[in-house]
Amino acid sequence: MHSDYDVIATLGPGSVGTVTWQAMLSAGATGLRLNTSHLTLAQVHAWLARLGAFLAAQDPRPPLVLDLQGSKWRLGDFPAFDLTAGLKVEIVLAAATDRPRVLPVPHPDFFQAAALSDGEIVLNDAKSRLALESAGSDTLITRVTRGGQIAPRKGITYASSGYRQEGLSEKDRAVFAETRGLAGVRYAVSYVRDAAEMARYRRQCGASTYLIAKLERRPAVDEAAEIAACVDELWLCRGDLGAELGTRAMAEAVSRFSAGVAQLPVPALMAGQVLEHMTAHPTPTRSEVCYLHDTLTRGYRGFVLSDEAAIGRYPVESCRAAAMFRKDRCLTD
Repeated sequence: MHSDYDVIATLGPGSVGTVTWQAMLSAGATGLRLNTSHLTLAQVHAWLARLGAFLAAQDPRPPLVLDLQGSKWRLGDFPAFDLTAGLKVEIVLAAATDRPRVLPVPHPDFFQAAALSDGEIVLNDAKSRLALESAGSDTLITRVTRGGQIAPRKGITYASSGYRQEGLSEKDRAVFAETRGLAGVRYAVSYVRDAAEMARYRRQCGASTYLIAKLERRPAVDEAAEIAACVDELWLCRGDLGAELGTRAMAEAVSRFSAGVAQLPVPALMAGQVLEHMTAHPTPTRSEVCYLHDTLTRGYRGFVLSDEAAIGRYPVESCRAAAMFRKDRCLTD
């Protein structure tokens, strides 16, 4: 088991400000993460302006991971509302809308993929589900089958569809162009399909760029060894993988990947509900602690904290719990 491993903590509304960032690093976080998919380009600039001086003052300087959206589909901007079972919801091709019970999706290929899907749409890591009732070139009519609150920029996909236009968005390219010269910056590419797609990103970004492939689709998990040949790190992301495959198939895919993780030529980190209980509670469950230990024993190089650190009530405590097996840390009852 790795006694020195990585804990990458995602920043968000629950972890704002230098006091909190310092406490997270002191508690055991070894790097910070900013998911640019949830931010406008202006908001990315604002975050980086605050983070730059803070990170430069650290010794050693921790890495900052910037997530690029890649080919992942996300909702646009709209007033958050509750999806209730049976509610009719319209999905439109748009970057934003203020119409009630309408969800904007700014991706033309999402609408093109409707005919190739099984008719089920999942949102926000499959916390909510919609049934497709009719489809047009820029409008879908759906019915809510599993409710929950839905907010802007959450992920949306089909429960079964292999169709997607692969590539970096215009905003991704702008984020990369404006940050590639910053010290300690790494890039995590979302929704990589396969090794061929990841090889294109490597050519676009250059050999010296630290690239992370987020494994969130079945072909990417199946081709993990080939993808590893052109990246510096792999993240197995169970949230979107579960939305794509369903929970049982996701668990089977994770098990297959984990069986060979120690033989991969680059480090692999586990992501997705690592310490989900700590989003609302100050301590992990015993089940979560056992899973941390087992994951490290299998050969993973660490963990990525998402909601626990970004929107949870206990970001510092989450970092401390995730780092409990590091040789320089100890968490006791």
